[in-house]
Parts: sequence; structure tokens; C-alpha cells
Amino acid sequence: MQNVDLSFTVQTKIQKPVNEVFDAVHNPKKLSSYFPSGGSARPLDDGTTVLWEFNDAGDKIVTAPVKVQKVVRNKLIRFSWEASEGLFDLKTGSIPDSGGYDTVVEMSFEPLNAKETLVKIVEGKWRSTQGGLQGSYGNCQGWTHMGLCLKAYLEHGINLRKGSF
Repeated sequence: MQNVDLSFTVQTKIQKPVNEVFDAVHNPKKLSSYFPSGGSARPLDDGTTVLWEFNDAGDKIVTAPVKVQKVVRNKLIRFSWEASEGLFDLKTGSIPDSGGYDTVVEMSFEPLNAKETLVKIVEGKWRSTQGGLQGSYGNCQGWTHMGLCLKAYLEHGINLRKGSF
């Protein structure tokens, strides 16, 4: 495999004003209504480490420490968290291995007009190994799902994640 840092970008347009979209990610009560199935401990504020729990991975509870680096209200949330290497197995609920390093996630919120917001999520950099490649693919799938869950929650008031895993 060529030696490159692996990263990706996903994006979703949401039919809501930027302040509502940003708040649905920043506010732990709202975020817990559609993404971290076991909840989010507190708001994503500069310099904090927030625990996201996922209880939909078989009989396991997965805790992901989210190390918040920078927040600009209605514009940006940047954090790092532990890289995973490998793919999540939906049948067994097996969790990918830790890569022993962090990746950086940057969520940007762009108002397209008064009632539409473009959410972009960029994550990287995984090591250019087979495990890193699989981990980046898995997280790309996860962030795509998160964007769609955010859209369903804000536009239709439903939890799209429930029963997905």
C-alpha cells in the first residue's frame, strides 16, 4: 500500500437553520436522541473530554472519549479520538482494534440560506495499513450514518439509529 495518510469527507444538507443544526450536535440531550445510543456526558466545549457511549454493539457498551479541541458556535466542532483499525462486525458486535493513535474529526456547519445548512465531516489521518484503511472505511460509513440520523431527527423527529446495529 502506498504511504499516504488516509482521510475522508462526508456531507449532508439539512433543511433547518444553522443554529438548530449546530445545537443538535453540541447539546448532549439532543445528540443522544439520535447518535450515541448510550448517551453523551456533556456539551462539546473547547478543552473538554466528553464520553460518548454506544450500547447498540451487541451486548457490549462502547465508550468513546471525545477530546474537544475547538468549537466555533454555528460554524465548527473539532475533536480527536482514538483511531480504530479494522471493521465493526454487525453480526457479532465485535469492535475494531485500537490503532494506538488519534484521528481528528472536523464538523463544519455552513448556512446555505435561512432554512438550509450543509454539514461537512472530515476525519483523518489513519495510518496507511490494511487495518487503517478498513478503519477509515468503517468511520466513513459511521459518519455518513450520523449525518443521515441528524437529518431524520431534525427534519422528522425520528431516531434513525435505533435498531440499525
